[in-house]
Amino acid sequence: MSDSPEPVNIASHLPAMARQQPDRQAVVFPHGHDKSGRVSYTHLTFRQLNEESDRIAAGLIDYGITRGMRTVLMVTPNLDFFALTFALFKIGAVPVMIDPGMGIRNLGTCLQEAEPEAFIGVPKAHLARCLFRWAQGTLKLLVTVGPKLFWGGKSLAAIQRLAGTAHDFKMATTQEGEVAAILFTSGSTGVPKGVIYTHGIFDSQVKKLKEIYSIQPGEIDLPTFPLFALFAPALGMTAIIPDMDATRPADVDPRMIAECIENFGVTNMFGSPALINSVSRYGVANGLQFASLKRVISAGAPVSSTVLERFSKMLGPDAQIFTPYGATEVLPVTSIGSHEILKDTTARTNKGGGVCVGKPVEGIELKVIRITDEPIADWSDELALPTGQIGEIAVKGRNVTREYFNRPESTKLGKIPDPAHGGFYHRMGDLGYQDDTGRVWFCGRKAHRVLVDTGTLFTIPCEAIFNTHPKVFRTALVGVQREGRTEPVLCVELETDSRDHSEDRLAEELLEIGSNYQITKGIKTILFHPAFPVDIRHNAKIFREKLALWAQQR
Repeated sequence: MSDSPEPVNIASHLPAMARQQPDRQAVVFPHGHDKSGRVSYTHLTFRQLNEESDRIAAGLIDYGITRGMRTVLMVTPNLDFFALTFALFKIGAVPVMIDPGMGIRNLGTCLQEAEPEAFIGVPKAHLARCLFRWAQGTLKLLVTVGPKLFWGGKSLAAIQRLAGTAHDFKMATTQEGEVAAILFTSGSTGVPKGVIYTHGIFDSQVKKLKEIYSIQPGEIDLPTFPLFALFAPALGMTAIIPDMDATRPADVDPRMIAECIENFGVTNMFGSPALINSVSRYGVANGLQFASLKRVISAGAPVSSTVLERFSKMLGPDAQIFTPYGATEVLPVTSIGSHEILKDTTARTNKGGGVCVGKPVEGIELKVIRITDEPIADWSDELALPTGQIGEIAVKGRNVTREYFNRPESTKLGKIPDPAHGGFYHRMGDLGYQDDTGRVWFCGRKAHRVLVDTGTLFTIPCEAIFNTHPKVFRTALVGVQREGRTEPVLCVELETDSRDHSEDRLAEELLEIGSNYQITKGIKTILFHPAFPVDIRHNAKIFREKLALWAQQR
């Protein structure tokens, strides 16, 4: 009997599903409009997607893209995106995925750090690569998805011709700890960092999502975020790609989302809080009911109870909106459903108790540790704080990533080795506490806490108190410098239909609300902002650093 570990390749879920349900649609993609103006679609079945990814994988190997080769993938979410991603996983190559909306400078830095040897992209991505000289010192192989111009390399069509039918393609027997991909963080609270994902971590995530949300093969998924879309075929769900700009979820046309749900009988949907907000407003205003939806999953930032309640009106009594908590470095950490939030935790949130994100999922060991901005050399049980005390959230588990790529200092700051028990803890960079039942309450980013003479103010608990005002869309607590001291300032973005009201009167009302709570009565300055700057990935995380600079100037 062999003691060698069983191979793990995240792509293995696709051929398994191709055997189980070969003729079921795997990916459905919008492809123009019919004469009535309705969106028309094209698709690949599970069998077709598996065979197409095999064919591309064989062609890429013939071209020279091999196991372990870091390969930038800049392709819009379409049928080619799915086939290419699974092809790279099947080879054992390492796709490097970066949000194109993070800005030219950040993109250049990320690509420089990733040191890729291959670049697969649409023509626009290749033009930018040439113009800004991205990763010029390391790139050797180029593949263009679409018309290939002056930059050389091969087109995807040429790669497909290299392979022919590829009936005898054999997937790489990668191991659990082998690098599968490098996913860059959005950089919403610091520089973007490349997170190293192994095949074992991806495999663990697929199994966790299936287990936590009882996802079954044959379901219909509406993923509005490209990376989450990749989970659908692995879980045996049909992925319906909506007609939208995935880099701007807040600007989605909610009619398109509603049309997808109704046309395909969508059972599972993932959306950022900004998208969920937009669709909920449209749906309630038009009296829509989404009877097919079993669950909605929203992540990237806290979802307000107002939005949850509004979206819930369109769902059946057994359906819920789930808000898992996690990060690029580890997902999921905790999860909670709208039934529990609306029935039990909202009242505490509105009084400054933080946002409840649920209990840790099975396999996650979660600790709340003392707050420090310094690296922690080794784990000690003395780091852990008592129940109810706010500190930094740290987690340990099989689906927790071990390190950042080419950023040893970031790894040192973000990980705590645990030599006594093995493994390590990942520091989330988030603050919170656990209650007596083990539920975790999120209190904001560590970098966003405001240190004043009377103590520390945590963003989420303070903001939630002011967010109860019906004319307020959202708020952001920042610190500004005045006469050598830090002063707390509340930035306020109003609901669209409330922006013609007197700001002086609204400020008085907000200060009155804040005066009723110990944590907010010291906030005396209110500034109204027309539209908060938010992150690129989810359009929901507030750039408090930018707001702080704006407030300082005011």
